[in-house]
Amino acid sequence: MTSKILAATACAAVALSAGSAFAQQAAAPAAPAVTHGPAAPGVCILSVQGAIAGSTVGKYVDTRMQQIVQQVNAELNGERTTIENEGKTLEGQRATLDRTTLEQRASALQVRANALQRKAQQREREVAATEQKAVGRVGQEMEPLIRQVYQQRQCSVLLNRDAVVIANPAMDITPGVITALNAKITQFAFDRERLDQQPAAAQTGATRAPAATPAPATRR
Repeated sequence: MTSKILAATACAAVALSAGSAFAQQAAAPAAPAVTHGPAAPGVCILSVQGAIAGSTVGKYVDTRMQQIVQQVNAELNGERTTIENEGKTLEGQRATLDRTTLEQRASALQVRANALQRKAQQREREVAATEQKAVGRVGQEMEPLIRQVYQQRQCSVLLNRDAVVIANPAMDITPGVITALNAKITQFAFDRERLDQQPAAAQTGATRAPAATPAPATRR
């Protein structure tokens, strides 16, 4: 049973990573040189991911996400190491402990290992939710700037650069959006989302609800 416990804790050591799409966009290799035709009047292109990745605030979000991931991994690895060490100690005591005591301790350790696995899965969801919220904040800050640069460049249509195979760089308004975003915001404070607090609050509310008698509904 102790071997199963060690396997469970090993699975709980999830190597979380803030592999954001905009970070990968920034690391993409440069395209080979191409001779372009004249820029199409009124046609503009934009890479939202490229704008976020190239902006100061986007780089800040990526760095902050890496810090959050390191904190999560430190928490999980600390608990994993403790359970693994106790499992090895219990394995060494197999010959000296009676069967009932061995099974009880192994069962208790298995419960902790399973709980650690669930925590690792929850932390992974929290990291994903944190990144989604942070990137969403950057997107909200950038949205009016896109319209602003679009009008400044007298665009008639805006295409997604990431969906275009090749286009004249003169039609690309991404650098202008990056410049405007850098002038507007460079960083903002955020921490890991705590998804475990929401079910607890909901459960408390559900538990307390039957204790009170509902008041008659009134229309205001």
